[in-house]
Amino acid sequence: MSTGKLYGIGVGPGDPELLTLKGLRILQSVPVVACPQDRRGEAGWASRIVAQYLVSTQKLRALHMPFVPEREQLEPAWAAAADLLYEDLSAGLDVAFITEGDASFYSTFTYLLGEFQTRYPHIAIEVVPGVCSPLAAAAALHMPLVIGSEVLTVMPAMHRLADLEQALLHADTVVLLKVTGVYEPVYRWLEEREWLGQAFLVEWVSGANQQVHRCLPPPGEKLPYFSLLVIRRSAHLTG
Repeated sequence: MSTGKLYGIGVGPGDPELLTLKGLRILQSVPVVACPQDRRGEAGWASRIVAQYLVSTQKLRALHMPFVPEREQLEPAWAAAADLLYEDLSAGLDVAFITEGDASFYSTFTYLLGEFQTRYPHIAIEVVPGVCSPLAAAAALHMPLVIGSEVLTVMPAMHRLADLEQALLHADTVVLLKVTGVYEPVYRWLEEREWLGQAFLVEWVSGANQQVHRCLPPPGEKLPYFSLLVIRRSAHLTG
């Protein structure tokens, strides 16, 4: 029996219509769809983005991939997830692992890809790109992220304001993903430099609950987990 093929499909940041035609075709052709679990142990955000496209005959595997930074916890989880998917693949079933945004941009699929490349190199793999949140946020803001020779820096997490300051020494635009945990100090930092007018917040990018803030909300307001901040040094190119 031949083995199945593993697909990594980026399903976009929230709007189901941002799934590519290729991603949709593959998604609807495979018998097994896999995705990370959420914090409650249920199928996560990626599965909710594409729920309308799934069919009842497909098996949905929600994989335990914990939201922690410690590699001693993460690596066994990645290995276990790969082993579960290999059971389906070795039975000849194609598997689509879906991930929000793009499959190669801060994606959990990257870790699975590494597991298969190392431990199951005979499995055929195809990666289908998707729309990542900074691009969708720029579209919602009606502004370029970068143009010409400008430089873009994306920061997945920021724990020191010095890191942000260093980034803005070299980049024309900085995007802070999942900014909720550092929003207040970043707001104060921007306020001190009179840069609040060059920063923009987008919540639930492209989703039904999307909120675009051209004037930043004051610290103290509760922001959703999926919030990102765009800072442009060239204020005349915003808006």
